[in-house]
Amino acid sequence: MRQRWYGLLWLVCSLFACGREHAETARPAAPDGGGGEVTAQNRASGPPAPEAGQWLEIEPGGSTLCSRGTPYHFFVRGGRNDRVIVDFEGGGACWNKLTCSASSSLFRAEARGLDEFKGRIDSGEFGGIYDTDPSRVFADWTIVHIPYCTGDIHWGDAAADYGDGLTIQHRGFVNAKAALDWLYAQYPNPQNIFVAGCSAGAYGAALHSAYIARHYARAKVAMLADSGAGIITDSFLKDSLPNWGAQASLPPFIDALAKTSLEDLHLTDLYKAISSAFPGQRFAQTATQFDDDQIFYYTTMGGNPADWPGLYRQSLERVEQSSSNVRSYVPPGSMHCVLPYPFFYTREVGGVSLAAWTEQLVLGTSIPDSVACEGESCCQDPVCDACKGNTQNPCKFCNSWPPEWSECKRN
Repeated sequence: MRQRWYGLLWLVCSLFACGREHAETARPAAPDGGGGEVTAQNRASGPPAPEAGQWLEIEPGGSTLCSRGTPYHFFVRGGRNDRVIVDFEGGGACWNKLTCSASSSLFRAEARGLDEFKGRIDSGEFGGIYDTDPSRVFADWTIVHIPYCTGDIHWGDAAADYGDGLTIQHRGFVNAKAALDWLYAQYPNPQNIFVAGCSAGAYGAALHSAYIARHYARAKVAMLADSGAGIITDSFLKDSLPNWGAQASLPPFIDALAKTSLEDLHLTDLYKAISSAFPGQRFAQTATQFDDDQIFYYTTMGGNPADWPGLYRQSLERVEQSSSNVRSYVPPGSMHCVLPYPFFYTREVGGVSLAAWTEQLVLGTSIPDSVACEGESCCQDPVCDACKGNTQNPCKFCNSWPPEWSECKRN
């Protein structure tokens, strides 16, 4: 049994997938899309877009920083001008002296280099929506990958003094804005924008989707938040968001958020407000019914692990009942994150492929219906079954599958 102090030390790692930041792959040449010409004016926002299939690392400078003051950079894979993925990386969080200390492993303190990033792609660890196979729907899209090194779920704009000389630059919002400003300059007229993020990146995708939808008012914008259900305690909100300076990051052009105090902000409120402000756009969540990472986090906060699946489904229901443009896809199993991984293309629920469902969400003439496992079907996960004996990400989340406290019984 994990001792409480151990759980508290690692609680954020569970929800935000420490060391599990997602990545993307290179892709083949793309047909011309509906983008705009690169001019001298928009070159001022940084280097021009790379050629199709090529990766570029961009260091925007200015106010951008990683948590301990090292430079920030983001990556771009060239592709179609009319179709763009904005991808928010996951990987931990910190909010006090203990979790932000130099010895903490709760979050990635520096942005990974392009070689390391591409190495995980080349090894086959990553695939999913970044798969370059020409048969994949996203294979020829431009990707703007927004690395994460600030411990603030891409929401922060503050330098937090945690005492004894420990200052953390929570500049996740600033860093993301720099990447988006470059995108706006180089791709002025895309037709389709897919905003995605896994774990901590799911929260970044949710918040920044409002800014992206506002800027690209004529484009079709779809957002899919992967494995970031927001089933957390009020104490975490009070202890984290203020330290990150996240109040100023809430979209001021959405009244329901501009007038909301951080201590009263829940993820359901964020989804309701943004989806209502942009009724023509689409917003969605996905997470497994027994997400091991998120359940461990909830448990270390003092919650009963048996309650998490129900609270998760209730949260989805509340949002979808009040928002006609919000959907969800709930698979069985205990895995954490799906979009970056090859099994994105093998995941099915009730005969509905996650890949096909996502394609309809992003490109379809109508928004897909929500999909969820029910009853005994939630206890059968062929993806986790295929992971037996594999200890690498994300298979390690199947080590506890099925949970002993669930209605699922071990074989």
